[in-house]
Amino acid sequence: MSLNVLICDDSSFARKQMARALPEEWQVEVHFAGDGVEGVDAIREGKGDVVFLDLTMPNMDGYGVLETIRRDDLPAMVIVVSGDIQPDAQERVKKLGAMAFIKKPIDAEKARSVLTEYGIMTGA
Repeated sequence: MSLNVLICDDSSFARKQMARALPEEWQVEVHFAGDGVEGVDAIREGKGDVVFLDLTMPNMDGYGVLETIRRDDLPAMVIVVSGDIQPDAQERVKKLGAMAFIKKPIDAEKARSVLTEYGIMTGA
């Protein structure tokens, strides 16, 4: 059974870059969302077992997505991928339930490291 991975970012370039950074041997189905509202909808539809989440987006930002996941007890493991590397932002997303915080742009080595560290990627 493969995992559903959701890449939630308002930048199509960033979404494509994130998808390319995923380990090739990782058996996943990748889904995309252009803002937080689309992201929450996709998670509710079962398309977000693992979510790579940007913080700065229109309609609903990443903090709003994390708050909704927590409030509604949605099943999603969230890794925040953001250019906002301020310690306050990192602390806030951890308090809201994010597993990890990765600085943009992400590369394949960092993606593999985080996925392995948190036991998300197996069989590699």
